[in-house]
Amino acid sequence: MTIVLGTPSVDELSGALDALREWQHEGAPMQLHPGDLGWYWRFGALATAAAVRTWSRGDRILAVGLLDGPDLLRLTVAPDARHDDELAHRVVGDLAEPGRSVLPGGRVAVEAPADALVQDVLEERGWGSDEPWTPLRRDLAAPVDEAGLRVEVVGPDLVHARTAVQRAAFTTSIFTDDRWNEMAAGPAYADARCLVAFDEHDDAVAAVTVWSAGPGRPGLLEPMGVHRDHRGRGYGTAITLAAAATLRELGSSSALVCTPSANVGGVATYRRAGFQVRPEVRDRYREA
Repeated sequence: MTIVLGTPSVDELSGALDALREWQHEGAPMQLHPGDLGWYWRFGALATAAAVRTWSRGDRILAVGLLDGPDLLRLTVAPDARHDDELAHRVVGDLAEPGRSVLPGGRVAVEAPADALVQDVLEERGWGSDEPWTPLRRDLAAPVDEAGLRVEVVGPDLVHARTAVQRAAFTTSIFTDDRWNEMAAGPAYADARCLVAFDEHDDAVAAVTVWSAGPGRPGLLEPMGVHRDHRGRGYGTAITLAAAATLRELGSSSALVCTPSANVGGVATYRRAGFQVRPEVRDRYREA
């Protein structure tokens, strides 16, 4: 049966989300998570649908990709199709040809699970290895230590605090109250929570969004940030502990996060919150 590349409609996005939830399991390499689509949803349902690509055989989705910017495709593959030769070559063929509406010409990158045949085919075709990223994982079988700060779950009255911390933590962020409302209206947010931490002066100092993939499956932190005026005081560790505790309440089996290996401070923060470093991962890139 022929493998078909598709761009889902808004109504069809639920199929991609369902597939991503199903593919999350303990022991899997770092991969695209339903929370990644949920976080992208801040740009709206139409934009999210336009950024998603699926590869299907018959009625079954075998691979899902998210264009996280015009030149980066974040891709994952169904666990039982990771070594499907036909699928791997079809996916790489579609990535290599700008006319197939996945990646443009010029320098582009692909994130894919380390155990997927797609990685080998990309290497065979001359795609290089990009800068390293560090995945981290915290098991949630046991209770999580208290955060040591007042941490609130974001509802309508705290949206402004949540978005303000995001913009103060990431200089290029354009996260606004309207974008938060778009994200929260998306189906992935039904299994998510935004948290904001406050210091002793009731200033919002750190924030995080956590995404469950369902009970018994790994959850994701995406994103976490500390206000630039309040760094160096342990607030990143505190909000990360709160994030792990929230995912445990949602039934997640573990908490996952991934950050550039060059972000030494970020890696240290997650480790202080009980996360264990996993083997580094690298995107594949093509210069032209």
